[in-house]
Amino acid sequence: MKDTFFKYIHQLQDSITAGLEKIDGKATFQEDIWKRPEGGGGRTRVIENGNVFEKGGVNISGVHGKLPDSMQKYFGVEDADFFACGLSLVLHPKNPMVPTVHANWRYFEMYDKEGNIVDQWFGGGQDLTPYYLFEEDAKHFHQTCKTACDKHNPEFYPKYKARCDEYFYNTHRNEGRGIGGLFFDYCKASEEMSMQNWYDFVTEVGDSFLEAYVPIVEKRKDVAYTKAQRDWQEIRRGRYVEFNLVHDKGTLFGLKTNGRIESILMSLPPHVQWAYNHHPEAGSEEEKLIEVLKNPKNWA
Repeated sequence: MKDTFFKYIHQLQDSITAGLEKIDGKATFQEDIWKRPEGGGGRTRVIENGNVFEKGGVNISGVHGKLPDSMQKYFGVEDADFFACGLSLVLHPKNPMVPTVHANWRYFEMYDKEGNIVDQWFGGGQDLTPYYLFEEDAKHFHQTCKTACDKHNPEFYPKYKARCDEYFYNTHRNEGRGIGGLFFDYCKASEEMSMQNWYDFVTEVGDSFLEAYVPIVEKRKDVAYTKAQRDWQEIRRGRYVEFNLVHDKGTLFGLKTNGRIESILMSLPPHVQWAYNHHPEAGSEEEKLIEVLKNPKNWA
């Protein structure tokens, strides 16, 4: 399974970066191959200063070795080895009318002293972080997520949509990071779902990413915007940074397993503002977004 999924994320990285370069029309992804001293490595691809994307990354990694002490305590195991691989992407567009997007699809195995698999699971999802709320864009993104889920189980979309709203939440701000999408983790074999079934589901979601995001980018990338709207984008990017550094499990896992720091912090936007005690004007488009972030909606 690990070899099959590792091969899949290599192919997915190729198709996603090609699709994004096409829509940007100017910038291309710069590739960086890296190795992890304790075992494994990855292929980082970063795009910067394009027509559409100010900064973004589509990264894959496959790392293995002894599970660090901090993670052994987290999982309640001793002297375990692990293998983890996945694709993680974040895209920060220039235009505040185009939403930031994040996605991740991953697989994890844990082994005993004899090298036998003692646990394995899939995880992942994709979520949208707009700066200005266009309801038709939100509906398109969520409907694409729902369509992918429904092919495997009609209960998946409402379940993983709710988990996404719960996970990508800045508790210290009492607001969501964005308008959500899907979030699933610890997807293990059961009577209902084999690991092959989970593989089929996760790859279905991964294959749906460009369909979920690119039409929104095409619709909004050339919309005119003001400096005030750009300032609002940068203030909201600050909330994105806060979530990633305070709450995000993937960021924390990477830091605790001696991951490659440049790849881990690739998700941070290049230009950010933290304005003191900032509140949008009553009745404004900015306030409309905040209301939805505080009170998640059903879009599909």
